[in-house]
Amino acid sequence: MGNPTRRKTVRRTVVALLIVGSGCGRLPGPGAIDPSCPATRCDWSPLDHLIDSAIVRGAVPGAVVGISRGGSRYIHGSGVLGLEQPRPPDERSVYDLASLTKVIALTTGVMIAVDDGLLDLDRPLHQYLPEFTGENKERVTLRHLLTHTSGLPPHRRLWEETRSRPEALAEVARTPLDTTPGVRMAYSDLGAILLTQVLERVTGMRIDSLLTTRVFRPLGMMDTRWRPPHSWRDRIAPTEQDPWRARMLRGDVHDENAAWLDGVSGHAGLFGSAADLLTFGEWLLSGLDEPHADIPDPRFPFPPPKSLRSFIERQNIVAESSRALGWDTPSSGSSAGDRLAPSSFGHTGFTGTSIWIDPTRQLVIVVLTNRVHPTRENTEHAPLRRAIADLIVDLLEPASANFRRED
Repeated sequence: MGNPTRRKTVRRTVVALLIVGSGCGRLPGPGAIDPSCPATRCDWSPLDHLIDSAIVRGAVPGAVVGISRGGSRYIHGSGVLGLEQPRPPDERSVYDLASLTKVIALTTGVMIAVDDGLLDLDRPLHQYLPEFTGENKERVTLRHLLTHTSGLPPHRRLWEETRSRPEALAEVARTPLDTTPGVRMAYSDLGAILLTQVLERVTGMRIDSLLTTRVFRPLGMMDTRWRPPHSWRDRIAPTEQDPWRARMLRGDVHDENAAWLDGVSGHAGLFGSAADLLTFGEWLLSGLDEPHADIPDPRFPFPPPKSLRSFIERQNIVAESSRALGWDTPSSGSSAGDRLAPSSFGHTGFTGTSIWIDPTRQLVIVVLTNRVHPTRENTEHAPLRRAIADLIVDLLEPASANFRRED
C-alpha cells in the first residue's frame, strides 16, 4: 500500500524527465554501436509510467534511471529525494551506493593492483594479512573473497561488538570460517572488508585516496566519493531514520559497519550520481569493444584495467553461483531481468541501487533509489529493478521482447 504521506507528496511533485546527451549530432566514440542513435528516438513513456507507478505505490520515494547505449544517454528522474525534501532527483543527485562500492571502488582497485603486479588472486590471504589465522584459513585466497566463497560468515555487528576502528578490523581477521573455502557461496561483507585491508597495504593508500586519484578524478566523476561534504547536502537523497544514530541519515553512510570504519570501506560507503556511474560504465565498455579494443577512446584519459575481462567472467567455483570476480552475472530472478545477455555483469546495493552493463549491446543501466527511506523494511524495489532492465531492452529493441536468456 505504501505510506499515505509519501503518496500525497509524490502526487504533488512534478515528475522530472531528463534527457542527457540526446542529440544525434553528437559524434559517437569508438564504443558507439549505431551512429544513427536509435536510442535517442526511443519512446520512453512506458519507462516513465513504470517508475511513476512504483513511486505512487510506495516502492521508493524517488528514482533516477540512467541509460547509456553506445555513448548516447538518457537519464530519467522521478518522484522526490525524500519525504521532507521534495526536490525532484536528477542526473546530479547523489545517492548512497551501498554495495555498489564493492564493484565501483573495491573491485576496480583490485584490478589496478593486479595490473600493477601487486596482487595475485590465487595467493593465500594470510600472505597479505598475516593476522588472518585459524582453522582452514590458510586455504582462503583473494579469489575466494572476490567470489564470496571464502567460508566467512556474511556479517557481524562490529559497531556493537567492538570499541574502535582498529579493534573492528582485528576482529574481522579473527572471525572463524563457517565452512571450508570453496564449497559454498555466501555473500560476505566481512570478506570485502578484509580485501580492502589487503588493497590498502599493497598500494600504501587508503581506498578513497587510491580510487579518487587513479579513477574518479581523472574520469571527471566529481559526484563520486566517500563522506560527501556538507555543501552537497541539498542534492543528497536521505536514507533511513536510524535508531543507532538517532537521526535521519543524509550524507552519512547507511551501513553501520562502514560508519564504524569512519565511513571509508570497500564494502560500502561510496556515494555517487547517475551521470557519474554512466561514465564509469562507459569507461569499462571502452575496454570491451572488440572492434576497437586497441584504439584509444577519446572520451577517456586512460583505458580500463587490462585484467577487466577476467574479472567479469563467471568463476564457477561453486556450482550454480553466478559470481564473477567482485561482479555478479545474470541469473534467474536477479536485478538483471531476463533480457540482458549472459555476458552482462552488474551489482546491487542494499539502499536500492544497481548497475548492469551489457557488452553485446554497449549498454549501461543505472538505477538509483533510496528505498530504505524512511525505513529498510520496504522491499518493493526488488521487482522494480528487474522490470526496469527488461523494459529498457524491450524499448530499445522491440524484437527482443520475445527473447528469454538461458542461464
